Amino acid sequence: MGVVNVTPDSFSDGGRQLDAGAAIAHGLDLAGAGAAVLDVGGESTRPGAGAVDAAEELRRTRRVVHELAASAGVPVSIDTTKAVVAAAALEAGAVMVNDVSGGIADPALLGVVAEAGAMLVVMHMRGTPRTMSAEARYDDVVHEVADELRARVDAAVAAGVRADAILADPGIGFAKTLEHNLALLAALPELAARVEVPLLVGASRKSFLGRILGDAPVEAREEATLATTVWCFTHGASVVRVHDVAASCRAVGLLDALERATPDGMAA
Repeated sequence: MGVVNVTPDSFSDGGRQLDAGAAIAHGLDLAGAGAAVLDVGGESTRPGAGAVDAAEELRRTRRVVHELAASAGVPVSIDTTKAVVAAAALEAGAVMVNDVSGGIADPALLGVVAEAGAMLVVMHMRGTPRTMSAEARYDDVVHEVADELRARVDAAVAAGVRADAILADPGIGFAKTLEHNLALLAALPELAARVEVPLLVGASRKSFLGRILGDAPVEAREEATLATTVWCFTHGASVVRVHDVAASCRAVGLLDALERATPDGMAA
């Protein structure tokens, strides 16, 4: 899943694709580099980010979704917590809604997804992007995140979303400490088994990777992102959400060749 941020304040690339034309070009580049789906977002969810009203979010994303859905050649997802934004994006050609609140921020979003027959990503988060840093308290982070994600999956199904159209995201970095993030990544097989839907993981360039590397800035976290991508795919994740699609595709291509290698060293 390639990230198309149409925001001025996202932690990794805020402002670079705020213009719709630049965002569309970036999305096309990501699709050309091998992205299987493009995730368009008009509101930053970094810790402490300010809220964006629905009208502004629609202004930022509607044209981008429409153009990418028409020309990118891959499915388009809308990254939003708002039912009205989700509905407009689905009407414009998106086929997936990626909700970092898991349908909690605006419960009507689940019905919108169900009515459209679209796919849904439910992510785990406590609080909001503005308050989540203070919510990182768990007795058993793996079991609690799994149980809370499963509850969101059940809520989506109860609202009419097809069970086979739901993915779950453990919300790396959302109301999680470095230690929580590592525990969740280490336990991906257990998470997948407990949640019982495919897992999507978004760890690309996040601050916990920078901390592990000695407070590396965002632009110096790509190697760590690649290592995490390979880890996720070998430990049960079905989708990874990344900024640098080309590098991740090369890394996953090598992983695939290694997994298909025969005793004489030739890939089948």
